Amino acid sequence: NGAAVMVDCMTDNKTRTVAEVRHAFSKNGGNLGTDGSVSFLFTHCGQMIFAPGTDENGLMEVALDAGAEDISTNDDGSIEVITAPHDFVTVKQALEAAGYKPELAEVTMKPANEVSFTGDDAAKMQKLLDALENLDDVQEVYTTASIEE
Repeated sequence: NGAAVMVDCMTDNKTRTVAEVRHAFSKNGGNLGTDGSVSFLFTHCGQMIFAPGTDENGLMEVALDAGAEDISTNDDGSIEVITAPHDFVTVKQALEAAGYKPELAEVTMKPANEVSFTGDDAAKMQKLLDALENLDDVQEVYTTASIEE
């Protein structure tokens, strides 16, 4: 229904892995594109999420001084810090040294835009994502889908 899914795999048998991923997509209503066909919809970056109530000004000062690219406050009050992948460890260590502990900290593929899914569409998308994540050779699954509970 218009969401992109990027699957990161590590395998010793590319033919088997491609077949398993293709099967998971086709069985769950998706289509498998070619290598890199959706990668432009994602940004490779470091991402840290801090709990609502965290001192935004102090965190912002430390993060920017350490090399963070972007800082934003989410609707739920949590604070998101974005870094270049190569600056992730430096920024994370600087924030932790200043007493800021992230709830989530990872180098990821962040979607440029998200597509909201609700109801049956959300259930179908979640089923596809679960099927992909359950494959042995799959390391990570990234998506532009935002699944509403």
